Amino acid sequence: MLYWLTALSDGGDIFNLFRYITFRSGGAFFTALIFGFLFGRPLIDLLRRRQGNGQPIRDDGPESHLETKQGTPTMGGVLILGGLLVSSLLWARLDNPYIWMILFVTVGFGLVGFADDYSKVSKSNAKGVSGKVRLLIGFTIAAFASYWASLWHPDELAFQLAFPVFKDVLLNLSWFFLPFAMIVIVGAANAVNLTDGLDGLAIMPVMIAAGTLGVIAYAVGRVDFTEYLDVHYVPGTGEILVFAAALIGGGLGFLWYNAPPAAVFMGDTGSLALGGALGAIAVAIKHEIVLAIVGGLFVVEALSVIVQVAYFKRTGKRVFLMAPIHHHFEKRGWAEPQIVIRFWIISLILALIGLATLKLR
Repeated sequence: MLYWLTALSDGGDIFNLFRYITFRSGGAFFTALIFGFLFGRPLIDLLRRRQGNGQPIRDDGPESHLETKQGTPTMGGVLILGGLLVSSLLWARLDNPYIWMILFVTVGFGLVGFADDYSKVSKSNAKGVSGKVRLLIGFTIAAFASYWASLWHPDELAFQLAFPVFKDVLLNLSWFFLPFAMIVIVGAANAVNLTDGLDGLAIMPVMIAAGTLGVIAYAVGRVDFTEYLDVHYVPGTGEILVFAAALIGGGLGFLWYNAPPAAVFMGDTGSLALGGALGAIAVAIKHEIVLAIVGGLFVVEALSVIVQVAYFKRTGKRVFLMAPIHHHFEKRGWAEPQIVIRFWIISLILALIGLATLKLR
């Protein structure tokens, strides 16, 4: 919205700053951060009054959670999404189709998560909305978003799968690109959701991944950068950096209250929305495979659940002491802050590897 102030510029005044994506990204970051600080405590107090006993704790989870996390309110993702939406609408170019596509996915998955959280707290039951219903709605949202993105991709990239490191390698998926992109978006949403099991565990890796994808989006959206890096040029994606900066700002505002011991959980409202946003960004910038590297922590968390369930059904035995894998380390005696910080470090390393693929061509 503020971009339109450039119409008042003569090229040498303060209004000209709004032309620059980097300036508006900084504005989006601080706006979302301040939003979190201003509305965090009032929202937490409201959630405490409304939810009573807070988020229901699973009986089959770690025993310690029944004591340490009982009574903590959920739906804190509303705080992140509020700052993210306000900042994006304020600082991003609203004539950019990728911004609207990513916002559509973020809000759509956020509403699915909100319905799931509301079902849990209103019924005092940890099950919430049926998994099949969540997947059905999620794939529907992802289908619209995937087709939306393909309409705006350059002709030479539309329906193509780009590979990191190999600069000239494109795999033409034709219309199979749509179900592939749908799996990327829905998979990212649910992988982040599975990771969100300890205080602060999911939000920092999400911010790291968002920052990494935001930098890549800025790079592939500029002709000069793509020529230097030998990556595919995707016009208009540079604006995604504004969204990514807003996500980081909103995430930091939330982390202020979610740091151990958490005053509020993001819930499915936040985890599904943020995971879906990461998947949508990757589809928009044609870096779906790089997302699997940058978000490798989320991939491992999801795979640990898949392996555990499949192996148990086949043999009646477990591979891990408990899945997702962060609970396995809890069972091994690792303290919660120890697991969280080590997983943050792993996320940062993976992000650097993902960034390195830009130049390894």
